[in-house]
Amino acid sequence: MVWWCPCSCSALTSVQGIMGTSPKMGRKHIQRINNNWIWHCCGAFQGFSPAALTAFPLAALGGCRGSEQAAQCPGAVAVQKRIDCHPQPGASQEACEARGCVWCSAGASNAPWCFFPEDSPYGYARSGSRSQLILSPSVCHRWDSPLVDLFFSNQFLEITTTVPSTSVYGFGEHEHPTFKHNMDFVTYGMYARDQAPTSFANLYGVHPFYMCVEPDSNAHGVLLLNSNAQDVTLSPNPSLTFRTIGGILDFYLFMGPTPENVVQQYTEAIGRPHMPAYWSLGFQLSRWGYNSLDVLKATVDRMKHYDIPYDVQHYDIDYMERRLDFTYDKVNFAGLPEFMKELKKNGKHNVVILDPFVTKDEEPGTYRPYELGQEMGVWVNNSDGVTPAVGQAWPPGYSVFPDFTNPRTVEWWTTLCLEFKDVLDYDGIWIDMNEPSNFMRGQIPGCADTEINNPPYTPSITDRSLAEKTLCPDSKTYLGDHYNTHSLFGWSQTEPTFNVVQQATGKRAFVLSRSTFVGSGKHGAHWLGDNFSLWKDLRRSIIGILEFNLFGIPYIGADICGFNYNTTYELCLRWMQLGSFYPFSRNHNSEGNIEQDPAVFGDTFAEISRDTLRIRYSLLPYLYTLFYESHVHGGTVARSLMHEFTSDQETHGIDTAFLWGPAFMIAPVLEEASTVIKNGLEVPSAWKKTYTTVSAPLNKIPLYIRGGYILPQQAPATTTTESRLNPFGLIIALDEEGQASGSLFWDDGDSIGKPGPLV
Repeated sequence: MVWWCPCSCSALTSVQGIMGTSPKMGRKHIQRINNNWIWHCCGAFQGFSPAALTAFPLAALGGCRGSEQAAQCPGAVAVQKRIDCHPQPGASQEACEARGCVWCSAGASNAPWCFFPEDSPYGYARSGSRSQLILSPSVCHRWDSPLVDLFFSNQFLEITTTVPSTSVYGFGEHEHPTFKHNMDFVTYGMYARDQAPTSFANLYGVHPFYMCVEPDSNAHGVLLLNSNAQDVTLSPNPSLTFRTIGGILDFYLFMGPTPENVVQQYTEAIGRPHMPAYWSLGFQLSRWGYNSLDVLKATVDRMKHYDIPYDVQHYDIDYMERRLDFTYDKVNFAGLPEFMKELKKNGKHNVVILDPFVTKDEEPGTYRPYELGQEMGVWVNNSDGVTPAVGQAWPPGYSVFPDFTNPRTVEWWTTLCLEFKDVLDYDGIWIDMNEPSNFMRGQIPGCADTEINNPPYTPSITDRSLAEKTLCPDSKTYLGDHYNTHSLFGWSQTEPTFNVVQQATGKRAFVLSRSTFVGSGKHGAHWLGDNFSLWKDLRRSIIGILEFNLFGIPYIGADICGFNYNTTYELCLRWMQLGSFYPFSRNHNSEGNIEQDPAVFGDTFAEISRDTLRIRYSLLPYLYTLFYESHVHGGTVARSLMHEFTSDQETHGIDTAFLWGPAFMIAPVLEEASTVIKNGLEVPSAWKKTYTTVSAPLNKIPLYIRGGYILPQQAPATTTTESRLNPFGLIIALDEEGQASGSLFWDDGDSIGKPGPLV
């Protein structure tokens, strides 16, 4: 199977990285995987200036074309083939035609009225003394047939490609309404943003990766490795239009042919997911708003009263003294160090939150994190590259922001985290707000009116602003302008946090990061952010979990029962049932909302939650084995039905049920006042193509085991520390030939080192 790069450079030249040459993204990413080459397709080349590129007309490049379709307007392209020529707001006929484009109304919703003519230029060449370089397809090939247009300028790069089907998945981070994307001229922006999940909004991380299932049921994946603000438009042709305002067009193609192969090849390029500690697969509890150790103790006591499985306690910013990193409130949380040690004696683990901003306004000599950072010069700076950028966040006064791309910042962070371990005996660190979040539009005194702060084109992101709730794009980091490095902030913080947690604990690291980028799964976990206590959010959490498994971050979950708003009894109960099968299972909510831990709603709720969590705990050996296989081979842990039954077209749109690995299916109730799953919510009966209605009263969640598989299990307990001492068992589900197979990975659960073989 051969894939052609849509460019004339060699696919085997040295890879340029996220913004330029990068030692972390070198030749090792151009390699043969499963007997297929992963190609590096570049749209910019060392030694060539974008300013020196000149357009060649389409006819001169001899591009290949698909079949012609009737246009809606005389001389215009068919509506479904239109490529937006004026993607920014404010299009008019005058502005459109001034660009040499066509203006014509469209009956289809969201279709552009201003679009490129079919004979628009799409090839570029370097003029001058050097040999000519033309970026163009020489044949109709699998990824792009044909390449519709390519634009390359100083702050605007655009490329359009057709795709072979509408079964397209991925791109993030967003709250998508469906796992299989709507291709009706939908645009998604990608630029890290502190923003609660909202339809079509750019959220906390950036993942310009998609997977497409072709008509012959083969799958392929494509990554655009670019950290600048960008967007992608999905069109019904079907086609994809990528736009970014910096970096290079650095494409990687992964040929599958199965969806699992695509993810395995992708994570071989970007980094395999880390191996989580066994205890981190247990149920976890959190709340922003305990506000005192007494309230937290009461929560722990009622969980114990109902014997609900529970392994990890999280501590949000209310444990801190005035929301200052590396402190704890010695009044409201007096005795916290001793309490954490007591939890550990009882087999539980503790995770503390740290934010990526440090107040500069404490009395001199009283706040070591700022003074040490000032001494070491670790902050993101203003455009002058000297004075620290000053914004505002949770701590009192004004804050500065560590630059984790700077090696000195890593030293500073490591020192403080190791010192804090002697204060609070944590087992993991939760890094929040690391987009980075700033409660202002840029820093003091505001962003200068320059093209880097206000580029000619701003992608389709919230507020059409690069500085809203973050720092000015012209701020300076160790790697360059914040314009280029903004969406790398969380990614650059995750690895040093992972390393220091391992150093501090001597065990496998637990790092939970809100902001992620390509490759973050190698060192961290993620949750889906500040969701809402709504049935919509319950349902869409499945989509987010499936997508992050595609992105190489399988240790993923959503805040069970919702973070924002007050939950309800039924919603929270159904969410506890679903959340019991998130790879990362944590109940968490916001300050000012009612308590929502599974022990607070009374006897019946607690009993149902306990029974469901015991099923999870009994299957943890199977889940742990899936994480081992993901760590070693790079595949998914949670996956869609399409992933396993790719040739069945009906599965391509199913996102109301999901699988652990190939063998265990979860089919939750996702609608209010429902006691059945109608038509199985398209859940296969006996794993065949027939569908059925399943009874699901309030105390039940439908679960299925696939014939032909053996699942290892272990008697559950209230912590994994206890359950790991219990007897093993096997669930054997025979296929129609009376056969079944399975595997088990087992070790001590938290040691650092290369894992052993499967059993």
